[in-house]
Parts: sequence; structure tokens; C-alpha cells
Amino acid sequence: MSDRDLADQEEIHSKVLRAGRRTYFFDVRSTKAGDYYLTITESKKFTHDDGSFHYKKHKIYLYKEDFDAFKENVEEMMDFIINEKGTEVISERHQKDFKKEEEEVKTEIEDKPSGSFTDVSFDDI
Repeated sequence: MSDRDLADQEEIHSKVLRAGRRTYFFDVRSTKAGDYYLTITESKKFTHDDGSFHYKKHKIYLYKEDFDAFKENVEEMMDFIINEKGTEVISERHQKDFKKEEEEVKTEIEDKPSGSFTDVSFDDI
């Protein structure tokens, strides 16, 4: 690999955001032409039953010509989420009394009197 190729791989500026089992890496890199682009990497830690672990990584390459549209879309989606659900985190992990929607539906079905369903019997063949 030439010195030029190594320089292309070099991180110009980096920032790390740790968020529970996920870590986000924001890295500014250089193109072969000497321009800059952004990579956003999500790294998530998974633990095996034997205690060993591995990481799964997903990477997005974002170039300057897409910055405005990308930023607008991210801001729009974030605003939508905040407007619809507020800033409070709603999840099993963050709330001890959190009930999954399916558990609530299951509980509702179990709580209904058995007479509310049609009784059907099948003869063994």
C-alpha cells in the first residue's frame, strides 16, 4: 500500500459517542482527491453464553454533496419522534414497570370470560 493510500485511510478528526451497548464513531476522512467525507459507524457488543463477545459494525459514508439533505431528513425524523412521543425513553430496558404491547393484549384476551368465544370441538380422526 502506498503512502497515498495510507493517508486516504487516516482519520482527520474523530468523535466517539458511547450509548449503552452501542458505540457511535464519527470520523472525518480524506478522499483520494484530498476532499473530506464523514463516516458514521455503529458498533454493538454481543455477548455469547460462554462469556466471550463480538462486535457487529454498520457504517455509513456521507459525502459533502449529501450533507444538507441528510441533515434535513435526520432533523425532520428526530422532530417527528419528539413531537409524537416526547423526550421520555419508553422501553423495557429503561422502565421497570414497562409492559410490552403484546403482553397487554394477551392479558386482555386471558381476562375475557371464556363464554365470549365460540366453543368448537373436533372429533379425532
